[in-house]
Amino acid sequence: MKKVYLDNASTTKIRKEVIQEMTTILADDYGNPSSTHSLGRNAKSILELSRKSIAKQLNCTSQEIIFTSCGTESNNWILRSAVKDLRVKRIITSKIEHHAVLHVVQALQNEYNIQVDYVSIKPNGEIDFNDLVELLSQEIKTLVSLMHVNNEIGTVLDLNKVGRICKQNNALFHSDTVQSVGKTEIDLQSIPVDFIVASAHKFHGPKGIGFAFVRRKSGLRPLFYGGEQEKGLRPGTEGVHQIAGMALALELSYANLESDRKHISDLRFYLINQLELTFPEYKINGSQDGFYTILNVMLPFSEDKTAMILFHLDMKGIAISRGSACQSGSISPSHVLDEILSKEDSIKPSLRISFSHYNTKEDIDYLIESLKILA
Repeated sequence: MKKVYLDNASTTKIRKEVIQEMTTILADDYGNPSSTHSLGRNAKSILELSRKSIAKQLNCTSQEIIFTSCGTESNNWILRSAVKDLRVKRIITSKIEHHAVLHVVQALQNEYNIQVDYVSIKPNGEIDFNDLVELLSQEIKTLVSLMHVNNEIGTVLDLNKVGRICKQNNALFHSDTVQSVGKTEIDLQSIPVDFIVASAHKFHGPKGIGFAFVRRKSGLRPLFYGGEQEKGLRPGTEGVHQIAGMALALELSYANLESDRKHISDLRFYLINQLELTFPEYKINGSQDGFYTILNVMLPFSEDKTAMILFHLDMKGIAISRGSACQSGSISPSHVLDEILSKEDSIKPSLRISFSHYNTKEDIDYLIESLKILA
């Protein structure tokens, strides 16, 4: 049976070069990077060279890159420390953020009684900048947390514009950039953002490793204690093989960015054309001009077909999702689609199709043919 993977917003296939790099380090450079003997020093050297490589790709200093286990941990750390240690009294976010932000904000509201405001969202998933400016007019210590690329509908946030608005109003700016790091240029010297996060498995690296960019002199303190690793901000013995794999994956992603982006953009455009020809009543959730790796579509199928669509596609060997993989076990509608769609449309079958450079036009043709059976 043919296998087609179109769930790259959930996770990506690890590059062979990355697997080889990690395997070599596991076999040969197994020392603890905190040890002073030669094996430890070798591991420490790999660790710091990886940090410098990541910093170079994002145009920041290596001291501003802190290794964590994933984007979720990074988001938790930044948001919690902002409230606990930076004395943030209010968080402005949106109702279409990833749950790694929304659930943390809700917990902080309960624990610290902070003020939480949600910026208005337009039907295409973009934020209302006028509303953001209005919310920031209040003189209260504020952190704005808005994701760069929405993981379900691919809406792109103008980081520069939001960053300038935050600076003008003395607010901190945190962005969940899990879906964009490695897939678009990010220049941290020019973008006025205080914190971003990334997860290696979103750009063809290993799972279980990520990083946070923390602007110098931010004042963040550790989420937990027990060691002096990562400048005392993230204790625990570092997974050197994972960190090196992440650094190589990011380097390769940016080295191939131009060709990969063109290939994937062409596939996305091809899918849109095929959907228009095959299912003329389909709709794009969000913007047609959304991020090139993600397309969320509402299909003109009857309600009784909705519950079976993922099962049917899985039986055909197609890996795809209706929303975030973190909620794939839930039958509830996506909180993102629930926010931007009417109640009637939110119960209709929608698919999140997310691409990588490994996908082909043949994958798209197979998806369309498989969907025809359900129509």
